[in-house]
Amino acid sequence: MLIKRTLTAVVLAVVGIPAIILGGGYYFALIILFLGVGAWEYGRIFGKVDCKIPEALLIGSVILIATVRTYLPALATGVLTLSILIVMIWHLFDYEKGRDRAATDFTVTAAGIVYLGWIGAYLIELRNIPNGLWWLLIVLPTIWLADMAAYFVGIRFGKHPLSPRLSPKKTWEGYWAGVVFGTLSSIGLAMLWHCLGGPQVVWWVAAALGALLSIFTTLGDLGESMFKRQAGLKDSSNIFPGHGGVLDRIDSWLWGAALGYLFINWFLI
Repeated sequence: MLIKRTLTAVVLAVVGIPAIILGGGYYFALIILFLGVGAWEYGRIFGKVDCKIPEALLIGSVILIATVRTYLPALATGVLTLSILIVMIWHLFDYEKGRDRAATDFTVTAAGIVYLGWIGAYLIELRNIPNGLWWLLIVLPTIWLADMAAYFVGIRFGKHPLSPRLSPKKTWEGYWAGVVFGTLSSIGLAMLWHCLGGPQVVWWVAAALGALLSIFTTLGDLGESMFKRQAGLKDSSNIFPGHGGVLDRIDSWLWGAALGYLFINWFLI
């Protein structure tokens, strides 16, 4: 399993790192692909608990919102608003046709649009802000390194479950190892990128960013686990061997991009 996970991670890095560096349409297309597939997986997950999700509306709304947030930001809130209203109209008709759970269906669909479309768009916005390449190269690797530390320390030393119902294999020992390693990684990455031409970030500010990401992005992982546990699924799909689906990969990225974007805009730009 570890070999399979490693090989998949290498393939994802070969595709993802050039996209991050090049930015522009290449990076946009990759993130839109991830968000669109993630929306399909989201509908699949909730279909397992008898939710009827209009997949075309869900996927289309997620892609449209992220696209408008990127290229026509002044229209973004309006597009989000119209998307939610259109989805409600769809579910109203569905109820009239005999679907008694249409209200629950609407709530789940609307949540998916906001979570994957609106919050997912921060993955693109973070890359597009001034010095966005460098900020993204701090935020995402910090999440990845914290996750790796949590995984390996948890396997070796973990004894106390972090969240037994949501993710039985996660431990407090692994979690705090991830927080410490992620915080230190953020400092190291900020210093390294500054030497290579990136913005200068005071060490304690980089530490605060790293701590913020390391502490809270685990909640994105647990949130997606909540979806899957309710549906009785282990993975969101089997697109990535050893890693599951797209949502299994970007669950913590969604939180990291949003929190990183807000932190950087409020305190560093």
